[in-house]
Amino acid sequence: MIEPHIKKEIMAEIAKIESDFGVKVLYACESGSRAWGFPSSDSDYDVRFIYAHPTDWYLSVNLEKKRDVIERPIHDDLDISGWDLRKALQLYYKSNPPLLEWLGSPIVYQEKFTVAKKMRDLAPSFYNPISCMYHYLHMAQGNYRSYLKDETVWIKKYFYVLRPILAINWLEQGRGVVPTEFGILVDQIITDPDLRHQIGRLIAAKRAGQELDKGVRIPEISNFIDQEITRLTDKKFEMKLEKKTMEQLNHLFRQSLAEIWGS
Repeated sequence: MIEPHIKKEIMAEIAKIESDFGVKVLYACESGSRAWGFPSSDSDYDVRFIYAHPTDWYLSVNLEKKRDVIERPIHDDLDISGWDLRKALQLYYKSNPPLLEWLGSPIVYQEKFTVAKKMRDLAPSFYNPISCMYHYLHMAQGNYRSYLKDETVWIKKYFYVLRPILAINWLEQGRGVVPTEFGILVDQIITDPDLRHQIGRLIAAKRAGQELDKGVRIPEISNFIDQEITRLTDKKFEMKLEKKTMEQLNHLFRQSLAEIWGS
């Protein structure tokens, strides 16, 4: 739950971005630990958005040299940045996991027009589980090597290895687009009661604002991670994928600009 005064501040910042840059913010949501479902009391508000310029902005000889990202300096725990619609659709074509997590965020600050819904509706046609699995594997491996290999570990980093591992499991089971919320992954993937209990304790500790810095390994969680990292590192991901066409996204792009700015 986002406190009303925080949401008011976020909405004011979104309106200011629209005014300062002459754009329309089509979709804005929470990402990171708050969207995943395990924020701590001092977690930043990681606001991510998709925006569109007026049509003429895109009809430019030097379009490729124009900036397609808007970022604000982090201020008062508010971290806000966004991607231009054209950039977002290019990344969508590649099944960019962070973008897909934005679209599935349980905390939506603003959704105007129909583009975000249409992107969700098209996901079954464009989703590439293989590229997503490799993305999540690299994320898990990097955090594992840096924080969880020794007898003394960074406790809060368990989340940043568990989540990508469970995302891969989700994809291996053919469940479709990975849900943003960590709790759904745990509920659907983890069957071992001891492991579920230990993960639940970890989530409760983080939400309660406990210090989750260095500590001894949690055997149930560490053993699961060790086994999965070994298994997934040795695995070659293969899956039959349907052919997709960029023309569908070109059509969505043109259609969206007409909806936003008029024909």
